[in-house]
Amino acid sequence: MCGGPRPAAHVYAGRVDLPAESLPRRRASVEVLRAEAADELAALIHERLREGEDPWEFMEDLPTIDELVVFTLRAEHIEADGGLRPTHARNQRLLRQIAAEYPELTKAVWRLIGQENTHRRWDAVVRVVDGR
Repeated sequence: MCGGPRPAAHVYAGRVDLPAESLPRRRASVEVLRAEAADELAALIHERLREGEDPWEFMEDLPTIDELVVFTLRAEHIEADGGLRPTHARNQRLLRQIAAEYPELTKAVWRLIGQENTHRRWDAVVRVVDGR
């Protein structure tokens, strides 16, 4: 899509329909994506436990399985768009498009849309303060 203008997206009643060629091809069922996310989350938990962290202190900061699936799908959309970090508006459109493509993830998408500037380190909208 380098040379020409991007096809227009259709927006109506809070829904965004991006042109098919601007989206990555749907790669798997939600069940498969959830299984992959569960494996990733289990590995992350195992790693933090091996480092001696207290699960009472870090478990609430981890994403849910569905949130992890949404972040994976969001990353695939970003990669398909040339790897450019999305603006706030584009991020919101991406999340709404994921909810439209995967209705089972709608609750997770809306939780993420409603969590601007959260304290979670893994959150895509967290701002780095004091170099930490």
